[in-house]
Amino acid sequence: MQRREFVTSSLAAVAAAGGTMLKAESGDSPSREYYELRKYRLSSGPQMKLAEDYIANALIPALNRLGLAPVGAFYLTIGPETPTLYLLIPGSNLQTLVTAELQLANDAAFMKAAEPFWSAPAAQPAFDRVESSLMAAFSGWPKPTPPAAAARQGKRIFQLRTYESPSNRDHVRKVEMFHHGEFEIFARAGFGQVFYGDTLIGPRLPNLTYMLTFNDLADLDAKWEKFGADPEWQKLKSLPQYAFEPIVSNITNLILTPTPFSQI
Repeated sequence: MQRREFVTSSLAAVAAAGGTMLKAESGDSPSREYYELRKYRLSSGPQMKLAEDYIANALIPALNRLGLAPVGAFYLTIGPETPTLYLLIPGSNLQTLVTAELQLANDAAFMKAAEPFWSAPAAQPAFDRVESSLMAAFSGWPKPTPPAAAARQGKRIFQLRTYESPSNRDHVRKVEMFHHGEFEIFARAGFGQVFYGDTLIGPRLPNLTYMLTFNDLADLDAKWEKFGADPEWQKLKSLPQYAFEPIVSNITNLILTPTPFSQI
């Protein structure tokens, strides 16, 4: 079996297994997308410019040519290990998403634009490390929703939240909780909801990740305060299936700022 076929079939099997779990809990949607959340760990200095030029002028255009869009690109502004640059790559076709890196080598325009990044010597590497997670969109939020400000490159910030659960059962219940009221509570509080993803492959499983957007930090604080005071939230979190024991054992909470070349 060829390497590309092996990679695709293996990841498709994992994705199918994750989809089956979500289907049992919250219903499935044939149109829901998959996400790669990629994290470039960088060092301050020349690496930053090299990575930015690569992502803006080579990678994102090539991913768009493969039908992977919109691609979000964000700086980590509040969180550990800066500088770090995050990419959110959505795709409706799992095979295209998981083989994108292999297909890039066949794109002449990409290879020309990517040459400085791809050919960086070991003594002056283009990045420190790259980490990646593969996620399936929640059936109740099957596609990414860029904020209106993205189209005009308006001011906006993003909150990236990852919820780890102590068991698979608790993880399924937390996903279910979003489908049983949290989406609507977020909407009433005025949150911009960008995406919700169940992690299929990545570190610290089981977990889910979602992204919200705000005008600024003051807007973030005001909307979370409104969310917490919502009577429906108070009712939802007190239900026995969600409150009988902690269903979230750890939360990672990051603040991101979009790059000038982000499509989200």
